[in-house]
Amino acid sequence: MQMSYAIRCAFYQLLLAALMLVAMLQLLYLVYRGLLKTTMDPNDVILATHASVDNLLHLSGLLERWEGPLSVSVFAATKEEAQLATVLTYALSSHCPDMRARVAMHLVCPSRYEAAVPDPREPGEFALLRSCQEVFDKLARVAQPGINYALGTNVSYPNNLLRNLAREGANYALVIDVDMVPSEGLWRGLREMLDQSKQWAGTALVVPAFEIRRARRMPTNKNELLQLYQVGEVRPFYYGLCTPCQAPTNYSRWVNLPEETLLRPAYVVPWQDPWEPFYVAGGKVPTFDERFRQYGFNRISQACELHVAGFDFEVLNEGFLVHKGFKEALKFHPQKEAENQHNKILYRQFKQELKAKYPDSPRHC
Repeated sequence: MQMSYAIRCAFYQLLLAALMLVAMLQLLYLVYRGLLKTTMDPNDVILATHASVDNLLHLSGLLERWEGPLSVSVFAATKEEAQLATVLTYALSSHCPDMRARVAMHLVCPSRYEAAVPDPREPGEFALLRSCQEVFDKLARVAQPGINYALGTNVSYPNNLLRNLAREGANYALVIDVDMVPSEGLWRGLREMLDQSKQWAGTALVVPAFEIRRARRMPTNKNELLQLYQVGEVRPFYYGLCTPCQAPTNYSRWVNLPEETLLRPAYVVPWQDPWEPFYVAGGKVPTFDERFRQYGFNRISQACELHVAGFDFEVLNEGFLVHKGFKEALKFHPQKEAENQHNKILYRQFKQELKAKYPDSPRHC
């Protein structure tokens, strides 16, 4: 069915406004692709994540759990952080074989700052280090983790720009936050499942997400996770902040599934607002809308478009993600609620744009 003239006009007006805003966003940030490069099989499953410089400490844990390729987008909010990120990348590539073999790293910083490439002939504080562990130890001493997106600057954390950059060029990707840890063997299970069948186009394979009270005891498999779940040390992700954001995953059903050795989809879940699952998908996956920055609706909007675009959501039986620490309201920066309200208004506009973008879709958000 063809769009009417009025609908076409409305669509083009919305598209023009969106393109103008994207162009403005591109003026706000400088993007350095391939600060650290690695060879990646386009048919592989890539773990894509993003982080501020202070949170790069979590990379060591991801390298231990995820045996496949990783792609990391780093945001440097100040000139000093941009310089630190480039020196740190040089040190990691020099002393960490796993980083060289499996990690691609990209840098984003405000457009008024330029990243300075370190000169290997001039030893700096990181160039004097001699091992991968020393690099991460040094990073732990110089990093000063803040509260979520409270950057202390007048620039916004561009989470969706960073997500798009990290998954750029990938066929199948699992996009997570850097302070989450996948279950042991998840990459191998996904590779085996995807290699056995080509039927996954148009399917978002949902990886259930949890959060743990104390990050020092991260479960490796489902049995360990369920033991912690039963005593309240582990709970569904965002349980204390936005229960509906993860509730459609149907945790009660997932924890009672029979134990299996092979990773597979266990059940189908119809998408409903405001579900924001973590998932693996390939093919023509819509990008994250880069107008969403800071806190609120940045992942919900992308899941909403997946649904409207015709993707189905199927929950995996064994694999999972665990966030380090419980998400609690008091741990967020003071501007969180104002950011959420701003993005809520943008989300309403976004849903109207989807009606014009997918005029023949029977689905809506």
